[in-house]
Amino acid sequence: MAAARERRGRGRDERSDQYENVVKIYRTAAVVKGGRRFSFAALTVVGDGKGSVGIGYGKANEVPAAVEKAFKDARRSMHKVVLRGQTIPHDTVGRFLASKVIMKPAAPGTGIIAGAAVRAVVEAAGVHDILTKSVGSNSERNLVKATLQGMLSLRDRETVSRLRGVELE
Repeated sequence: MAAARERRGRGRDERSDQYENVVKIYRTAAVVKGGRRFSFAALTVVGDGKGSVGIGYGKANEVPAAVEKAFKDARRSMHKVVLRGQTIPHDTVGRFLASKVIMKPAAPGTGIIAGAAVRAVVEAAGVHDILTKSVGSNSERNLVKATLQGMLSLRDRETVSRLRGVELE
C-alpha cells in the first residue's frame, strides 16, 4: 500500500512511465442513525505524454480505494489523440453538458494556458503549447470530459484529405 500511496498526486509514475493526476476528490455524506457516513469519489487523468489519454472516475468508502478505482478506470479508457509536434493541429471546441472548452494551437514556448482540470488532460496527452478557455459550467468533471471530447475531434491533414477524397500537394 505504501507504493500505491507514493504514486498519488501529480506527475509521472516511475514504474509504468505514465502521467497520472488526481483532478478532484469528491466527498458525500449520508446521515444515518449514528451520525454521518462519508463516501468518496475520485476523478483522475492518465496519459503517456505521446498522444494517449484516459479519464477515470471511482467511488469507494475510503479515499485511497476511490483513487485506485479511478486510475484503473482511466487506464481502461485510454484514447489516442492527434497532435502536431507539441501542440494541437487546429482550433477545436469540446462540449459536455453545460461546459464548453475552446482550444487553440499555440507557438512553441507558449506553454499550457489552461485551468487545472483542462491542464490535467492536455498535459497527460503530451501537449506542451496550447491556449484554452472554458465557458459555461466550471464543474471539473464536465470540463475534463469536454476537453477529452474536443481532443478526440482533432484530425490531421492526411485524415481529412482521405475523408474528402482530395489529393494533398
